[in-house]
Amino acid sequence: MSSLSQPLSLLSRAKLTTLMLCSLLLAGCGVNNIPQYDEQVKSAWAQVENQYQRRADLIPNLVETVKGYAKQEQETLTKVIEARAKATSIQVDASTLDDPQKLQQFDQAQQQLSSALSRLMVVSERYPDLKSNQNFLALQSQLEGTENRIAVARRDFIAAVERYNTEIRTFPGRLWQMTLYRDMKVRENFKATAPDADQAPKVSFQ
Repeated sequence: MSSLSQPLSLLSRAKLTTLMLCSLLLAGCGVNNIPQYDEQVKSAWAQVENQYQRRADLIPNLVETVKGYAKQEQETLTKVIEARAKATSIQVDASTLDDPQKLQQFDQAQQQLSSALSRLMVVSERYPDLKSNQNFLALQSQLEGTENRIAVARRDFIAAVERYNTEIRTFPGRLWQMTLYRDMKVRENFKATAPDADQAPKVSFQ
């Protein structure tokens, strides 16, 4: 009995050793790169959404502050509110991230909100009391910082998508994509839809 169990034990150890060696070889060949890069894309997109949400959260207070000093600018204020409502109604999460049309709709809505905010800031220039209001100055600073964060988040997302796309279109990633990750396709990257989309709205009065 013991003489029989010893070869079986050796055989099991040999299989385990072979399995471990195969795992190491596969890991070294980049078999895990595609899912890792896919998760990085999703994480980067979550940051984009997070920063856009931060901007959306600032807007109600900004509108109320401007309204207190410039009630006659109702049309401009209304356009900002409407643009915010449209922008926040379009959500592109990880499950819809591979839909180029949805991504484009999201981007266009955010660009419309950026344009509405730019117009609001130009209008605010006409009201010296508003420009010196501490609440307005704080909101202006936060909005400016958020626009910078949005730019960084978008840049990181673009880089993550580029890395992911490159991996599944080049060897050996292409091989793993065809054999193990067939459902993971090349992704559409974030494209600017406005002529000045790469520039944050100017919110400084200096």
